[in-house]
Amino acid sequence: MRTVEEQLALVTAAAVAPRPVRVAISEAQGLLCAEEVVAERPLPSFDQAAIDGYAVRAVDVKVGGTADDEGGGPRASATLPVVGQITAGSRQATRLQPGQCVRVDTGGPLPTLADAVLPVGWATAEPGQRISPTREIKTGEYVRRVGDDVQPGDVAVRAGSIIGPAQVGLLASVGRSKVLVHPKPRMSIISVGDELVDVDGRPGTGQVYDVNSYALTAAGRDAGADVHRVGIASTEPSRLREVLEGQLVRSELVVVSGAAGGEATTRIRQVMEELGQIEVNRVAMHPGSVQGFGRLGRDEVPTFLLPSNPVSALVVFEIMVRPLIRIALGKRQPMRRTVQARTVAPISSVEGRRGYLRGQLMRDSDTGEYLVRALGGAQGSSTHLLASLAEANCLVLVDPDVGTVRAGDEVEVMFLAQRG
Repeated sequence: MRTVEEQLALVTAAAVAPRPVRVAISEAQGLLCAEEVVAERPLPSFDQAAIDGYAVRAVDVKVGGTADDEGGGPRASATLPVVGQITAGSRQATRLQPGQCVRVDTGGPLPTLADAVLPVGWATAEPGQRISPTREIKTGEYVRRVGDDVQPGDVAVRAGSIIGPAQVGLLASVGRSKVLVHPKPRMSIISVGDELVDVDGRPGTGQVYDVNSYALTAAGRDAGADVHRVGIASTEPSRLREVLEGQLVRSELVVVSGAAGGEATTRIRQVMEELGQIEVNRVAMHPGSVQGFGRLGRDEVPTFLLPSNPVSALVVFEIMVRPLIRIALGKRQPMRRTVQARTVAPISSVEGRRGYLRGQLMRDSDTGEYLVRALGGAQGSSTHLLASLAEANCLVLVDPDVGTVRAGDEVEVMFLAQRG
């Protein structure tokens, strides 16, 4: 029996980012950048106002030291004529003469000779289109100089970085409409089992709805994959092989659920072994101990064989499959966040296996301490109940050498997707 760590190391070693593709920057968010994006022009490309105000020569802005007769405040030593206005986007060349100023909007280009922007609130409007500065200003204040943000030759977005809102903005600012990225890994979900019927059908005696292909498709999308739900595949060898071969050429990841143990596994394994290497063994975890992993097809596509039990399948997906997707997406931390929490009731686990038990995580409003209540998971309990997993917002991690966790003990808890 493998440990969880051994199986996870085997799985994550197979992670490969999909081949790069060029996409519009509006579609690149959350993806891994596959090129060094180098700026060809400075940003900003012209001196511009950083605030609404007056473009001035700083040397022309002087404030006298004598008091104003009425207000007691400083009196301007000179007024400046306002000789024009520049709005953002203006393309008209303007030249400032000594002793003059120009009204300028935020983002507007500075006129020639201007070296500062006097904020509107630092001047008093006078009759005859003149202003009286009430505060002095230094050269360069409230001015965005050419290249202040990015210089030609600077790397705007580095290869291997995750493209977020700031990176999308940088790409746009350097004039890039498209960027080379590693796309979302394509994943195919296949259900197998003679007992399965699709949700549009009506189960007969001994039949059940195909839950796993829908649940695992949702889990894959939540992890960030581009998921194709194949649905139910026949267990007849030639037909199953045809389905698998079709998905192996279109996917970077394949998940087959419904036969990780029992006689059906033998038939499915035989088909898979014709396409590559697959191992089905026990992993020291519960639920989902029996599981398979291998690399199939010409491209050695990572392929999982998951249990038919929906809860077991989802837990194995969470622990084994999701990290592979996150690594392919370039995430620095592929595992979910964990915290320490205090149990509010005893928890039973299976000794010899690491427990991943569904639970409800809470927080004490007075102390801020995390508290957790298990929703099942004792040996022999109803680990198959999907309803309790739907109520869970975490997985309680129990060490393999622990059979019972007492109320008040601390345990490690893994966050699941946040609910609104």
